[in-house]
Amino acid sequence: MTPPNAHQPVLGAEHRARLDAVLADSDRLLATAYPGDDGSRQPVHTVYIPADRCVPALPGTWGEEGLAALAAHGSLAELADRLGLDAKVADAVVPLVEAKLRTEPIEDLRLDFEDGYGVRPDDEEDGHARQAAAAVAGAVAAGTAPPFVGIRFKSFEAATRARGVRTLDLFLAELLAAGPLPDGLVLTLPKVSTVEQVEAMVYICELLEDAHGLPEGRLRFEVQVETPQLILAANGTVPAAQLIHRAKGRVSALHYGTYDYSDSVQIAAAYQSMEHPAADYAKAVMQVAAAGTGVRLSDGSTNILPLGTPAEIRAAWQLHARLVRRSLERGFYQGWDLHPAQLPTRFLATYAFYREGFDDAAGRLRNYVQKRGGSVLDEPATARALARFVHRGLLCGALTEAEIARGTGLTGVELAALAHPAAHPSASATAEAATAEEKVR
Repeated sequence: MTPPNAHQPVLGAEHRARLDAVLADSDRLLATAYPGDDGSRQPVHTVYIPADRCVPALPGTWGEEGLAALAAHGSLAELADRLGLDAKVADAVVPLVEAKLRTEPIEDLRLDFEDGYGVRPDDEEDGHARQAAAAVAGAVAAGTAPPFVGIRFKSFEAATRARGVRTLDLFLAELLAAGPLPDGLVLTLPKVSTVEQVEAMVYICELLEDAHGLPEGRLRFEVQVETPQLILAANGTVPAAQLIHRAKGRVSALHYGTYDYSDSVQIAAAYQSMEHPAADYAKAVMQVAAAGTGVRLSDGSTNILPLGTPAEIRAAWQLHARLVRRSLERGFYQGWDLHPAQLPTRFLATYAFYREGFDDAAGRLRNYVQKRGGSVLDEPATARALARFVHRGLLCGALTEAEIARGTGLTGVELAALAHPAAHPSASATAEAATAEEKVR
């Protein structure tokens, strides 16, 4: 005998309402805690220099020194060849990198009051905090400031907490006395070991905003992951994940600290590296913790500098380029550079990464948007990944809007919408619904 409700739906509006009620908290969590990346520019590197060495002309000087290092040991084209770049790719990236070193050699500059600065008398550090702010304000006024610039103050561990807070306080007061805060201001909290240290930084940001009449949430900060306690706490939890959600939206990035972290887990000095298995484990945890939150990731640095004999310089360049490429392939689109001579390999490796993958990504995107078949069956998630790849290449200067339009049939706005649909909901719908005929026109 056939049941009376056979072939008919049995779940009505009251069941759906109950389901909505049960999942309401889950819906709010996903909407607020996992907004996704907003598609804004992320610098490809951060340059750290001792705070007392900063002058407004420093970025240009680094670019000149990077070019001088190349000139002393051949040319950028020769370096590209030594790094094994395909001739076609090298022809495209060499002029782009040369222009980059002349016009914007540093994308993100951090004036360091921590390890690179050391312990100084209070009066001296007070003076350098004011001097650093004046240098940043001067560079902004002169148009020589990098797109992103800020300070790394001392950690919130007991021994350095008071000094770190005072330096931050002085720096911001002096900077605000010169005018509005730069759009690309970045603050870096180092050697974080507990979520409570991050919450303390949130409290300090709130106090400073209130004192200076800044909008709520204006001050955000990076967290440096330099201790194993941030990867695995004593109670078995993962503080790197917790701190993102307990920082009230103020954490902008997690930066891996190669040498402090390696030392903390007792890696012998000769084997401390961005590619050590211990480093890969920590960064994998960071990557999962930040996924979907909009918090960016940065790899660390290599202290093998392009200095010494010609053979040592070539080996250091090859190592740096390989490590930059390795980070990019693993989803870490930013790293640290410690010397002007590392800039050529930073930009060569980065630009080559995007240009080598562009033709394939562009063809697949065109097929996806125009609903055409191809050798790879891409679904929406893959299309977003392809679009993000191309969009990052555009934002960092490796690709141009004109060649992206030729290769994909997408405008810059449509590409951004496909890459980051949550940040461009209306444009995303337009891009997804575009027909082949519209794209041909």
